[in-house]
Amino acid sequence: MNEPSIPIAVVMQRRALQNRWQSEAWEPVGVIVNHAGAGAPSLLVEEGGVTQWLHPGFELKLFRDEAEGYYLNVSSDQPRVFVMWRMEEGLAVPKFATLSYNEAGRLMDGGEQVDTVDMPAELMAWVGGYVEENYRPEQKKRNRPKSFLSPKDRVGKPS
Repeated sequence: MNEPSIPIAVVMQRRALQNRWQSEAWEPVGVIVNHAGAGAPSLLVEEGGVTQWLHPGFELKLFRDEAEGYYLNVSSDQPRVFVMWRMEEGLAVPKFATLSYNEAGRLMDGGEQVDTVDMPAELMAWVGGYVEENYRPEQKKRNRPKSFLSPKDRVGKPS
């Protein structure tokens, strides 16, 4: 079965810092939806101590077993795209992107660098529709303590 997917590109930003311990900070700052194609990163901006690079060739895929993670993301106050990236030869290079809160958590638990960017409205509509079709939150039965029951309803009552 083919998983639904959307091609994206990731925009990574480098900011120069005036700090004696660290000269720069890298972070993803956005994704471009429906950016098809692969290729080498391209320089977008270079001014005032800020450099931005466009990294094409990523694909967001939706998997049924990650539906709960998508639900947790889209039902939050600020839905996010999670970008896993690594430093390579002095540049921050994105390696993977996901919309699953759970998958991002597993990556971080494994020691990976994962940052977030705002989820574009187009992705929100896409993953929100997927969640509506493929996920039903588990109904949890709440067990009330016996002290909340009337004495006649408690188990082990005297005869």
